[in-house]
Amino acid sequence: MSRVMAENSILPFSDTAPFYTHSIELEPRPRATANTMGLSSTLGQLFKRVGDVRKEATGDETPLDVEVSQPRSLPFVLNFNNLTYSVMVRRKMKLPGFLRPRRHHSGLGAATSAEPIGGESLFTRSKTLLNDISGEARDGEILAVLGASGSGKSTLIDALANRIAKGSLKGTVSLNNEVLESRMLKVISAYVMQDDLLFPMLTVEETLMFSAEFRLPRTLSKSKKKARVQALIDQLGLRNAAKTIIGDEGHRGVSGGERRRVSIGIDIIHDPILLFLDEPTSGLDSTSAFMVVKVLQRIAQSGSIVIMSVHQPSYRILGLLNRLIFLSRGQTVYSGPPTGLPSFFAEFGHPIPENENRTEFALDLIRELEGSPGGTKSLVEFNKSWQREKLTNPEPDRHGLSLKEAISASISRGKLVSGATNKASPTSMVPTFANPFWIEMAVLSKRSVKNSRRQPELFGIRLGAVMVTGFILATMFWRLDNSPKGVQERLGFFAFAMSTTFYTCADALPVFLQERYIFMRETAYNAYRRSSYVLAHSLIALPPLIFLSLSFAALTFWAVGLNGGLSGFLFYFLIIFASFWAGSSFVTFLSGVVPHVMLGYTIVVAILAYFLLFSGFFITRDRIPPYWIWFHYMSLVKYPYEGVLQNEFDDPIKCFVKGVQIFDNTPLGAVPGSMKVKLLETLSNTLGTRITSSTCLTTGPDILVQQGVTQLSKWNCLIITVAWGFLFRILFYLSLLIGSKNKRR
Repeated sequence: MSRVMAENSILPFSDTAPFYTHSIELEPRPRATANTMGLSSTLGQLFKRVGDVRKEATGDETPLDVEVSQPRSLPFVLNFNNLTYSVMVRRKMKLPGFLRPRRHHSGLGAATSAEPIGGESLFTRSKTLLNDISGEARDGEILAVLGASGSGKSTLIDALANRIAKGSLKGTVSLNNEVLESRMLKVISAYVMQDDLLFPMLTVEETLMFSAEFRLPRTLSKSKKKARVQALIDQLGLRNAAKTIIGDEGHRGVSGGERRRVSIGIDIIHDPILLFLDEPTSGLDSTSAFMVVKVLQRIAQSGSIVIMSVHQPSYRILGLLNRLIFLSRGQTVYSGPPTGLPSFFAEFGHPIPENENRTEFALDLIRELEGSPGGTKSLVEFNKSWQREKLTNPEPDRHGLSLKEAISASISRGKLVSGATNKASPTSMVPTFANPFWIEMAVLSKRSVKNSRRQPELFGIRLGAVMVTGFILATMFWRLDNSPKGVQERLGFFAFAMSTTFYTCADALPVFLQERYIFMRETAYNAYRRSSYVLAHSLIALPPLIFLSLSFAALTFWAVGLNGGLSGFLFYFLIIFASFWAGSSFVTFLSGVVPHVMLGYTIVVAILAYFLLFSGFFITRDRIPPYWIWFHYMSLVKYPYEGVLQNEFDDPIKCFVKGVQIFDNTPLGAVPGSMKVKLLETLSNTLGTRITSSTCLTTGPDILVQQGVTQLSKWNCLIITVAWGFLFRILFYLSLLIGSKNKRR
């Protein structure tokens, strides 16, 4: 049985497995009493005993109490066998055979082209990203996947984390010899993406606290959640940055290394059993990268399986890793402990120089072989034979625990603090979600409001646009009269005002597009329900919309001289609010479908223009061609436009054309007034009806008939407009349900 070695002494770590086959070089640490850390040590307890990594450099770090009387058998073993994954890519145009120079094919190229996969065509070909990858990762260890860019590191991490569609990935991934269900994996694991996806205006402490509120159960008190967050801040070495915002391009915040540790922290807040990381040291300096991996080592020692991809680890980082898998173009060229690298390459005929970094030498040799005529085929074949020799005396499987027993043992030590119950099956031992949906909605709303309050300029610009538009309309259409020209001007005012409410909602487009990948990361591992997000997103949108609607209505209603008094103003405000609601929901739905902001703006502007065109303002319903009439009923502008027209012209007593005004908007409108009176008398004699200058010829209902607004009442128009908003919110939810699986095809 091997042990973790220090320079001068051997310390049996409480989380060290009897099956370790290699050593990790650590700085010597003083021996502590046995009762300071028992078998039930959890990640949270370990945090209290392990100081900030920064303090380690100054000699101030709290000693790691690690002594136990007997080493325990580690309960979790993740096995993956014969993982193969291929995708279809476009073929490159090739020259005729007699013009094409002869080229030698690498081993991998021959392997992938010898067996064409079904579905290939003249324009597509199959590209193998993973080719028969096997290995294992154990509780208490860090498994690192290494290789050059394009070797398949991230693809292998995605395969192990169930981020590849089931039908596309061949092979098996099992935990304690039991195939993991997708639902179970989401609960017991966490995935840290290569990019740091965080809300820029939240502080480090707030970011971790919101993660705790999502992932930790409501049965855990607020004080305990705060204590866990504080312990995690100390463990991650973020105490000095706890009150600093994350920041973005426009706001100065934490450093790159601190940002990366925050990304790790939000995913380990619930102490997962499996932790996957895609290049957690990418873009960091040597010290920051070492601190990140040091944190990961402590997470592993708390009873987790840590699997990470890394491009090129330093010598210090290599000392923290337990198992390595080197990949080259989707194939395994080495699998084993770091200590096995010298003997492996020595037997291969390329011994590692004494003072050279082992991983750098290995990666350089792999890259050199990739450029050679034979490729890495020889190294791949040698690794297979070397692995067979190692397995002549296979190591006994000592974990001896079923998945249910292992999870139960892990829970008893405090893992999976998202809440656990001991029920019949492993899938029911931990809940799918840590909290009920109303708790999730409250936390999501609180986070969104806090992030928005620190960016008041966003709402300020939108309010300014609405107020400026309202002011221009109020001054342009100041105190409209009830003449025929006034009627036309009112129609123009309503058409522009209603379409403006929709166009000003376009600012909702980038909101979800900026949050899309944060949402996908959080929902991929069941931080909250998609339905909770949609409901919270809808609720927090209402107060700003109410304020915008009230401002626009108050600024324009009395200035333009609209009819209806107080009740008319109330309906005018409600229909504007309904328009804002429908427009915001429509744009939000598009943000869930369209992946890019500029493409989204183009689509929004175009569709809203079509809505206005078919609203009934430019051409009335009875004049629209039959093959376009369906678009008229789908127009979002139609219903609020008809609603405000009925609110304005539904009074049968209100007169808009009297006596000689009948000649307005006609060629006879330019003749003198006396001539108009004579024409009116002649018309009266012809019709046999006396028409004077005060006779009402056109009332409000007559105008509604002329405009084709006869099918729906104004309240029905209001209800339909609100219903459009709810429909688009439902479609938004469906788009999230279908389009945010976060899996490769």
